[in-house]
Amino acid sequence: MKKIGFVVPWYGDSIPGGAEMLVRGLTDNLNKRGISIEILTTCVREFASDWNVDFYEKGETTSEKLGVTIRRFPVRKRNTAKFDEINGYLIQGKIISPEQEKVFLEEMVNSSQLYKYMEEHYDDYSYFFYAPYMFGTTYYGCIKFPEKSIVIPCFHDEAYFHFSAFASCFSNVKGLIYNALPEYELANTYYDLAGVKQLVLGTGVDISVTGDAIRFKQKYELEGPFMIYAGRKDKGKNVDTLLKFFEEYHARKASKNTSSDLKLVLIGGGEIEIPEAIEDKVADLGFVPIQDKYDAMAAGTFLCQPSHNESFSLVIMESWLCKRPVLVNEACLVTTNFVKESNGGLYFNNFCDFEGCIDYFLANEESCKAMASNGRDYVIKHFSWDAIIDNLMEFLNHLDDNKEDVTHE
Repeated sequence: MKKIGFVVPWYGDSIPGGAEMLVRGLTDNLNKRGISIEILTTCVREFASDWNVDFYEKGETTSEKLGVTIRRFPVRKRNTAKFDEINGYLIQGKIISPEQEKVFLEEMVNSSQLYKYMEEHYDDYSYFFYAPYMFGTTYYGCIKFPEKSIVIPCFHDEAYFHFSAFASCFSNVKGLIYNALPEYELANTYYDLAGVKQLVLGTGVDISVTGDAIRFKQKYELEGPFMIYAGRKDKGKNVDTLLKFFEEYHARKASKNTSSDLKLVLIGGGEIEIPEAIEDKVADLGFVPIQDKYDAMAAGTFLCQPSHNESFSLVIMESWLCKRPVLVNEACLVTTNFVKESNGGLYFNNFCDFEGCIDYFLANEESCKAMASNGRDYVIKHFSWDAIIDNLMEFLNHLDDNKEDVTHE
């Protein structure tokens, strides 16, 4: 096999984000298997930075963490106002016209020098891997080089997913790799993928993760039961609903003269307003060292993942490895599927469900331990890096065979 080029809108050895962590994990573990890997990206710093600014110098460097080659190319200057106008419609869930789709994709993160390099060095690579789906680097790379394009899309049922441009583009690529079975089902419901090889792979997880509950409680001076949220604190992750439900939970307990000492611990970046009524019950720790995150999970009663849209959820897997159950939003098919397949937690659809699940966790410690054990076994079986890379290599070895779609549940 020749080189594999991972084409991504930005790259950094420590940038947070699910897709970014997935790319780092795949490149690292493929490299360890002796596969030649390169990262092809722009000079943009990260998602939250100005996409018109070349933060990094163009050219070739080597990742200090992974030891793989990184090739950076200047970003195409964008019409930010045009992009923001159309993206505003999409954030509201509106469907836009093909002409607006074209503007959106043109004013996304793009690099003409990157595409020129890929064209000039086309024969040096066996495949180009792309992640995630909605960025210009993915779309234009797949349009230009479909026969070598393998996409890790991280699809959600959102306005972007329904672009006619994406339906046409992804029906012609070499392969699609999904993080979970519901993502595969979603894609095949809306796109014609009859000619595309597909794999439900998942994301690799470091199964050596452990947490120390006593160490966390001592360091952060936290006592009593608490639930954990770990991730970006914004409305897109449905954290506002989590806070609203948590406030209502305590209000209902107080109204029944059965007050609860349950706290909520928030870990991760971003800012969100915490209702005054529960300020004394919420500990917002911001970014913490990764081992502190694991210790927090081990110390908590359970982890809550309230998001509607997840193509995977690393924090769920980490919570199970730290021997605590999880609570997820039933509106997210992926996380709910993980919970149902593993029997590693509970799920809620409304406040009454949320309240009932919390009360069950608090009253049934042995059941919590059993659910966490189920979840841990599930992670080790399906998402160890050895299992992930074995399945991926089998998929790549059969890409040119005349076989039906390859899927792993």
